[in-house]
Amino acid sequence: MEKAPVTFTRPQKGEGSDSLNHGRKKEVRGRGGGDAGGPLAEPLLPRIRRAASSPYGITFVGSAAGGPGAKPVTISWAQMHQEALAVAASLQARGVVPGDHIALLGPTTRALVTAIQGIWLAGGCVIVLPIPLRFTSLEDFMKQTRLQLQHGEARMLLLDPSLAAYCRPEPGDPPVVMLNEIQPGPGKPTAKDYREVPDDPHRLAVLQFTSGSTAEPKGVMLPHHVIGANLDGMIQAAKVTLEDILVSWLPLYHDMGLIGFLIVPMTVGCSLVLAAPQDFLSRPGDWMQWMSDYGGTITAGPNFSWVLATRALKRLGGEEKSLDLSRVRIALNGAEPIDPDAVDEFVATAAKFGFRPGAVFCAFGMAEVAIGGSFPEPMRGMACDVVDRTGLEIEGVARPVPSDLPTARRLPLLGRPIPGLEMRICNPVTGEVLKERRVGELEIRGTSVTSGYYRRPELNAALFRDGWLRTGDLAYFVPGPDGGPPELVICGRIKDMIIVSGRNIYPEDIERAVGALEGVRTGNVIAFGVEGYRRKESIVVVAEVRSGDPAELRRKIRRCVLGVCGVTPADIVMVRPGTLPKTSSGKLQRSLCKKQYLRKQLKPIEG
Repeated sequence: MEKAPVTFTRPQKGEGSDSLNHGRKKEVRGRGGGDAGGPLAEPLLPRIRRAASSPYGITFVGSAAGGPGAKPVTISWAQMHQEALAVAASLQARGVVPGDHIALLGPTTRALVTAIQGIWLAGGCVIVLPIPLRFTSLEDFMKQTRLQLQHGEARMLLLDPSLAAYCRPEPGDPPVVMLNEIQPGPGKPTAKDYREVPDDPHRLAVLQFTSGSTAEPKGVMLPHHVIGANLDGMIQAAKVTLEDILVSWLPLYHDMGLIGFLIVPMTVGCSLVLAAPQDFLSRPGDWMQWMSDYGGTITAGPNFSWVLATRALKRLGGEEKSLDLSRVRIALNGAEPIDPDAVDEFVATAAKFGFRPGAVFCAFGMAEVAIGGSFPEPMRGMACDVVDRTGLEIEGVARPVPSDLPTARRLPLLGRPIPGLEMRICNPVTGEVLKERRVGELEIRGTSVTSGYYRRPELNAALFRDGWLRTGDLAYFVPGPDGGPPELVICGRIKDMIIVSGRNIYPEDIERAVGALEGVRTGNVIAFGVEGYRRKESIVVVAEVRSGDPAELRRKIRRCVLGVCGVTPADIVMVRPGTLPKTSSGKLQRSLCKKQYLRKQLKPIEG
């Protein structure tokens, strides 16, 4: 018997919660835009001031500590706050007033982190601009940076001196101030010169440009009360305490790095160990070493980072005593599709170093809800729903099947909405609310939902349906393990779906299978649909390859795709490592790759 359409929420804990609440009022669920009509969540500034009394602080490691080979630097949150007050005073002396948008461009450093807090203390809105993981085109980088500065109406750009040579001012650019010029020092403003600004929960705290932003930037508006509500929900759902130790290398221009792993400890007062993305990418094993050295309890990364961590741990061989991962209680996997096989492999490898399987934390989030969307119960570990791929593709029904069936697809459960949020699954066209195990578009409303994209009214008109945020994600709800409350399962993105003869083929299935082939770079495969004969959509696969016989590898890829979805790809393009376009946070860009393919801009290897 089918269940009636439902909307899913997570019950909120009372004042006796064992997680941090600092006496704040309970939030209520609300309409899109984060304003529930009840008491708004506490802004960031009182949280920051309160956390400054914590005995803990932030430790900069790797290049974030001052360059390659630099020794770790630890400062208390109290010292960070005093330095940020001086930065705020320096900004005020330069004319910054509450409501100004201040952009930052630079690698992860103590100066950058201090400036972020200083901007909030001065009443400004933070815009952390992305730095590409690889500089394929300086011209494109500057063009994109300038677009975001202009669209975000930046009043000032705070620039790391290491990037000064790349940024040549042009007419219309905001004033540029070097980050070191506003840091505390002799003859500069001090914390005593700071003029306190009033707390305004409606004032923008962050303008978060989405990682896929290209020609037309999409800046997600995140006021103080929206971020505050998301912090409260995440802290309660993840049971964060003052004794937790967060370890992160995530970029601060990404919402998971900025809000999830900088603002949370900065406002809670728990310990943070912070590295830069380039540290992880050059030496993935350092991530696990930091977790061991500092007794990390919470960390996070996208799926590809856990694959790299697994390889790094395997290289340690029999050196099990060199690392201790036994304190980890939340190893969050999110920000991109989660591969259950990759998770299993990490767990099996990391178990030799004391890692507990229950610490795996498969979650869902997006910038449009600040960051945290749905969380599982901590220490539950990964749980999966095994469904029939054919039913998913043709009927839009997640029908359970035995895992050994050829058509079985394993999808991770992503937990329940964090407190303050509601979720529902709707027919993307009609808006009909769907029942459990029916695939549709995920819609969200509540206290930490954005009010929209900055200066993009044409997008905002389509962003909400009756007060619910339309995510663009295809998803369904399923009963939790052992009959627990319903949990979210994400299938893919509506815009990325490949439709062949009435079937909705998920590109992730093809990409994972092809990426597992010998000679293909795991995590560096893109599949998309193109219009073919008689206007029917056909499949194209673009894969980065290492070595081997190109002709034989092409045959393997063709057989693999046929085995996954029963459709022979119309074209297979094999390219050299580093070719596929990625966002600044490392996500593959399917739409851009498709454009490059159609414009014949991809350079295939011979064979």
